[in-house]
Amino acid sequence: MRKRLFTFFAFAATASAILAEAPAQKEPEVSPHATASVEPEHKPSAQAEQEAPAVDAHAAQATTPEVHGSNKTPESAEQFSIHPPSEQKSATPDEIASLLRIGQSKIEQGDYVSSEIAFRQVLAEKATPEQDHVALMGLARTYRKKTEFTKAAAVYETLIKQSPDDPLLPVVYLELGRTLRALGAYKPAITRFYSVINTTLKLPENNPDNYRQLARTAQFEIAETYFQSGDYEQANKFFSRLKLLDLAPEDRARAHFKSVYALVLSGDHEKAVTGFRAYLDQNPNDENVPEARYLLATSLRQLGRFNESLAVALELLKAEKKYVQSDPKRWTYWQRKTGNQLANQFYEQGDFGSALVIYQNLANISPEPAWRLPVVYQIGLCSERLRMFDRARECYQTIVDNAKPSAGDGNVRQDLVDLFEMADWRLKHLVWEQATDHQLANIFITSPIETDRAALPTANAHDPNGSPAKPPVLVR
Repeated sequence: MRKRLFTFFAFAATASAILAEAPAQKEPEVSPHATASVEPEHKPSAQAEQEAPAVDAHAAQATTPEVHGSNKTPESAEQFSIHPPSEQKSATPDEIASLLRIGQSKIEQGDYVSSEIAFRQVLAEKATPEQDHVALMGLARTYRKKTEFTKAAAVYETLIKQSPDDPLLPVVYLELGRTLRALGAYKPAITRFYSVINTTLKLPENNPDNYRQLARTAQFEIAETYFQSGDYEQANKFFSRLKLLDLAPEDRARAHFKSVYALVLSGDHEKAVTGFRAYLDQNPNDENVPEARYLLATSLRQLGRFNESLAVALELLKAEKKYVQSDPKRWTYWQRKTGNQLANQFYEQGDFGSALVIYQNLANISPEPAWRLPVVYQIGLCSERLRMFDRARECYQTIVDNAKPSAGDGNVRQDLVDLFEMADWRLKHLVWEQATDHQLANIFITSPIETDRAALPTANAHDPNGSPAKPPVLVR
């Protein structure tokens, strides 16, 4: 009991500290009943933020930058009024319930045209207030799925205006904040996330766990909004606060990772290195570990600590199979990105030895020709620069043998054709260069007799005392 009270007061103190920094606003009173249902998007549970990463994974997808910083929604909320007087209302209660089920299922199936029709039909019928609320929420979520964020924002504003005392208002504020952030309206989005915290604190404790979860989600969203807006100092501060809450391990790990990532983007690589080492020690199984190792390696390189950077990259490339198999797509992506980027940088700066070590490890990631052969080509280039000509010839010959297009093959990849031509040229050039060097060496090497004669003193040669030098005795 004491532990639960301590956890609750710690959470309340953190929420109060966050609210102290919120802009002043007047919030509607909320009466408690019903359980809030949060749309499963950015709840504070750890999740992959980018599937086939490109490497910046966490940037905002703002589709309408023109509304950045605006508090107005481009669409009029009046068009979503419930029960337009011109509409004929003839559906039975069972038919309305069926329309709501159809609308929800169509969202799940990705058929947003059908879901919009179903929810609009409910709004045109004699539905109960609860059914109208469900229909408006479904319509708003439909627009969000279709990335029609201005329409979605208008529907959420309609919900707030028509149901100021709805106990589900925190959910509406939460989803409206996400919608405004997608539009690039970061300040209004943050204001709406603060509204979530305000309304949950005002609600009675009839469902404390659910409201506490909503408040935590809003805190994550505030930190994430600062992150996406480019205010990395504030993002670091808010994510660092989240680490102190009584969160699930994966949520705490995610907050820790994002707080340090914000340091990288702000250019504070010294603190980022310390932060990532602590994160990796405390969360070895977190889903963001491969990306953290990549960021740690790049930060070390920015600081000129090249040997440490190389060591971190090799740790990522040689990661144990149990980690890689837990999320092979994510691990493979970051292994390839880290290895390619650092190896190319080492090569361009003339550190062919370090580049060669990384390329050799990269070649073991996948046996697919489309991946392996380009890496083998880079190994050949590094070997050539290090005057390991036999190894270089072996690499180029491997490419020539495996990338040569066969007659009648209509599915030849152009990149492999280009790679074959480059490897074939370098192989021929290497053979020619070595043959030329051998011929030149034969021309300029003198015979043994000429060498002996060259060693004899000239007629005017004298020893250190000024006397004529005696010819040396040649040993045959």
